[in-house]
Amino acid sequence: MTYEAPGRQGSPVDVAPRYENFIGGKWEAPTTGEYSTNLCPATAKPICEVPKSGPEDIELALDAAHSAKDKWGEASTTQRAAVLNAVADAIDAHREELAIAESWDNGKPVRETLAADIPLAADHFRYFAAAIRAEESSITEIDKETIAYHFHEPLGVVGQIIPFNFPLLMAAWKLAPALAAGNATVIKPASPTPWSILKLMEVIGDHLPPGVLNVVNGPGAQIGKALATNKRIAKVAFTGETTTGRLIMQYAAQNIIPVTLELGGKSPNIFFNDVAAEDDDFLNKAVEGLVLYAFNKGEVCTAPSRALIQEDIYEEFMARCLERIRAIKQGDPLDPATMIGPQVSRQQVEKIASYVEIGLKEGAELLVGGHRPALGGEFADGYFYEPTVLKGHNKMRVFQEEIFGPVLAVTTFKDEAEALEIANDTLYGLGAGVWGRDTNRNYRMGRAIKAGRVWTNCYHQYPAGAAFGGYKVSGIGRETHKMMLDHYSQTKNLLVSYGTKPLGLF
Repeated sequence: MTYEAPGRQGSPVDVAPRYENFIGGKWEAPTTGEYSTNLCPATAKPICEVPKSGPEDIELALDAAHSAKDKWGEASTTQRAAVLNAVADAIDAHREELAIAESWDNGKPVRETLAADIPLAADHFRYFAAAIRAEESSITEIDKETIAYHFHEPLGVVGQIIPFNFPLLMAAWKLAPALAAGNATVIKPASPTPWSILKLMEVIGDHLPPGVLNVVNGPGAQIGKALATNKRIAKVAFTGETTTGRLIMQYAAQNIIPVTLELGGKSPNIFFNDVAAEDDDFLNKAVEGLVLYAFNKGEVCTAPSRALIQEDIYEEFMARCLERIRAIKQGDPLDPATMIGPQVSRQQVEKIASYVEIGLKEGAELLVGGHRPALGGEFADGYFYEPTVLKGHNKMRVFQEEIFGPVLAVTTFKDEAEALEIANDTLYGLGAGVWGRDTNRNYRMGRAIKAGRVWTNCYHQYPAGAAFGGYKVSGIGRETHKMMLDHYSQTKNLLVSYGTKPLGLF
């Protein structure tokens, strides 16, 4: 059953003509009095208006957060965990509504948001609710009469900047550990996808104390900078492309505050010849593993956008993959049969088209795709681009630069050593994939590839409890794991002497 678009009769999701910022537990109009039109990427038609805020709105949100931080930070871990679990329950109860809103706002197929984005968002809140209950302080015995106590304390108020590719899931990745650790936050949604997070606040806003979570929309260059440079935040967390990440790091350095950065990637996906040793379910799984480059229309930092195939199986294996790619159904993101929706914006689809042209000029061979599809009807002006495969070599720009679309660059390798050399020949180090039936080789490759996460005989799994983050220019910090509580905490050391004997130093 295809869902009706938000706001239409029969849709589970209502749409207001205009939305405000969420500050101090209330909906507040932007101080600028200005709004921007939020477009649906599937139709290029308006969804609603959202605030075009100014730096003054960031200050109001920080006022609210600072008013709330002490009480929230002093709440017991039991109390904070109960709130996070209530948030997770609310997300689950509104799963269909949030999934449709996310699909319409971002363009990703509803089959993905129903099966992955929304359930995973809820699960991350539950994971950190459990993790904070299990976190313990420590004691070190210095000597018979001297004890060092170590306590975890919240940082205070943090700033968080969300990307457009997984608006609700990336928000959960950042919010859950920050709130669990006792911080208040000001969050800035991505400019192309501001609406679904506002719908999330309609669902969870009443479950949080006023001021603990605040949402301010506006242009990234202005509002993002106003948040990241503000001296009233104690940490900034950012997911996005590497160039902006460098700026965020510079801003944080000026204020000497910590950062978490999850940045770009150009992930290798390596297929050894033994994947084709038998025509079985594993081979079919490996074929799907290659085709996953088009998951979420390729708008994934860890997208397996470089396929490395051992040369003696290339023709046979690639033929199977191309058959599967040609069968991908593209169209209405609210149709559960749709496998790939539109790119998030006109700018993004134009960037993808330009990179395909660059690849062809470099001498790459176009194996499939390479054009904008003619869908017609209400989707005629949508930002769609066909799943595309280019064959070439690893020195080409389409192999080295992040395209962030459904474009796969494929090449071959002779042996394990060459596969590793090609895999690591990139500035990035966020993700990678290794496919093969030899577990020893898989392990060697997984340890040798310079990437923060290496999927082995699988790809695109993002469970809570598995640390996620990058090597090299792909970022700093590890999300989705209990270690993130340390990123959102500071350690207080209380050194106590229970003796009466003078130190004898003076």
